[in-house]
This record gives sequence, structure tokens and C-alpha cells, in this order.
Amino acid sequence: MGERADVASARSSGFMSIVYILKSVLNGRYYIGSTDNLDIRLKWHENGYVKSTKNLRPLKLVFYQSFNTGKEAKQIEYRIKELKNREIIEKIIRDGFIKMKL
Repeated sequence: MGERADVASARSSGFMSIVYILKSVLNGRYYIGSTDNLDIRLKWHENGYVKSTKNLRPLKLVFYQSFNTGKEAKQIEYRIKELKNREIIEKIIRDGFIKMKL
């Protein structure tokens, strides 16, 4: 999971919005986000341009899933953030997909 080729493949198949999970190598904390361009967004995180992850670096991409629309990806991102539950986040990572409904 997390291979750049897979991201390009997801984009070419018509999926443009991605929900992703990063894990801090420093302290094990998770960050959930969504984007239309994962490669660029990861560079922003890696370079410290994202306020909420700046102090969590280095970060590792541990999960991502493509969605049909940005709206759907944002809704899923917010639902996961609302839960604030490490067990649910780790289950998503283990299962390799998000199966919650909107």
C-alpha cells in the first residue's frame, strides 16, 4: 500500500479523491486527510508546510483509498476524525479499506 504507481493507477481509472492516513514515526500518532493529489499533498507534509503535522515528522503513509468525488472523500475524512478512535483507524489500516457509510 502507498506505492506511487498505485496512486497513478487510481487516478487513471477515474478516481480522483483520496482519503489517506499518515503515521508519525516520532510518536505513533495518526493523521487523517483527503486530497485530489496525494503526491503533492505528501510533499507538503514532508516539508513541514501542514501546521497539524509539522511537529509529527517524519511521517509514513500507511493507508489510502480512492473515492469518486472530493465531497465523498471529505465526508469520510470528517467521519473518521469525529470518531477519534485509534482502534477504528488501525482496523481500517489492517483491513485495507474504509467500509463506513455516509
